[in-house]
Amino acid sequence: MGQVSMIGIDLAKNSFQLHGMHADGSVSFRRKLGRAKLLAFVAGQPRCTVAMEACGGAHHWGREIGALGHEVRLVPPIYVKPYVKRQKNDVTDAEAICEAASRPTMNFVAVKTQEQQARMMLFRTRDLLVRQRTQTINAR
Repeated sequence: MGQVSMIGIDLAKNSFQLHGMHADGSVSFRRKLGRAKLLAFVAGQPRCTVAMEACGGAHHWGREIGALGHEVRLVPPIYVKPYVKRQKNDVTDAEAICEAASRPTMNFVAVKTQEQQARMMLFRTRDLLVRQRTQTINAR
């Protein structure tokens, strides 16, 4: 068997599920890791593609893993769902993320910088305040 070509990570609060695939599509590993051990484990892997579902936390992990030299791909969650083969759990989600990211026509989300995420937070906060003000005016 060759070395790992893709790692799919299902992000959660405290523990992450990892699914490693070889270039031929065979499974290299399935592993559950805590937050503190994730970067050390990924740093020990050969340079490969690391795929995650796009969410707020995925951008943070994408920046950290990208700094280690890996190629990071964020897949929109709506595109991962068709690849879940069995009941939905962390193990099957990590496998589905890996499968979805390996498709040649898949659209990916760019990893956002901290500044981009901060601007988006300000925009959404302002939008919420404007909507609440409008609701208050209309309630009179």
